[in-house]
Amino acid sequence: MKFSFVVPAFNEEKNIPSLYEKIINLMKNIEGDWELIFINDGSRDNTANVLKNLTSQDKRVKYIGLSRNFGHQIALTAGLHNAKGNAIISLDCDLQDPPEIIEKMIEKWQKGNEIVYARRLNYRKDNFLKKILSKLFYFLMGKFASVNIPRNVGDFRLIDECVLLELNQMPEHFRYLRGMVAWTGFKHDFVDYFRPDRAEGESGYSFGKLFNLAMSGMLNFSTLPLRFGLILGIFSIILGTGLFTYQLVDFLSTGAYYHLHKWLIVIIFVFLGFLFILIWIIGEYIGKIYDEVRQRPIYIVKEKINFD
Repeated sequence: MKFSFVVPAFNEEKNIPSLYEKIINLMKNIEGDWELIFINDGSRDNTANVLKNLTSQDKRVKYIGLSRNFGHQIALTAGLHNAKGNAIISLDCDLQDPPEIIEKMIEKWQKGNEIVYARRLNYRKDNFLKKILSKLFYFLMGKFASVNIPRNVGDFRLIDECVLLELNQMPEHFRYLRGMVAWTGFKHDFVDYFRPDRAEGESGYSFGKLFNLAMSGMLNFSTLPLRFGLILGIFSIILGTGLFTYQLVDFLSTGAYYHLHKWLIVIIFVFLGFLFILIWIIGEYIGKIYDEVRQRPIYIVKEKINFD
């Protein structure tokens, strides 16, 4: 039996030694071989040198250096493409995904669950806007996604090699791994935990990266954006019919004549705004189709260490 740990790293030089020690201590209690795959996602600090020092000390530590920063989901994909374990555990490098609960995840995998999610019982200490937008995103995904994506889970999970095989055959460039794993439909279970605060450094997820991740999830696993046109069209018809009925009834009953051009101008401007939003949504879909048909590699590996 072999376990693969897949850990993307972006400017994590201070957290890497602590995570490595925690993995070492964890695997003392678990029977089986293991490998620890770090993916350096274009870090600008000393992450690369710290990881290379580890690979020279321990051959179970493997290093993948990407040519630039491709983003968390792509870096994680690069690690999954190179994992050889029977069970694959993906986690972040910032120690907010506590390795201490991995033993429970392995126990649930050994009971026949091909996917074991680590489910957060608390929200991280983000600012108020991030919390609200995160809750709104997961609410919309829960209501309108084409697959049932578990709530309050991230990329801290264990998957069986059969799930890995299916994931590695999915060619899409805009990857939302939480949805892709759920889409496979394999038997799953949860291990609940309280997520600790970040130990060192700063989060690699800026507002821009979080927005891109949310867009990948929404556009890849929900047709809700395309339904906005239908909803606004029905609203426009009802509003226009109501205004016409009001004007006709008032004219027939009182003979009064109202200048509605000012109201119509306002309404036109409002719906022009909606129109531009719809054009933007369609543009997002077209842009993703354009990127897919170019068939560029989703990442470029600059260096690999300790791989056969």
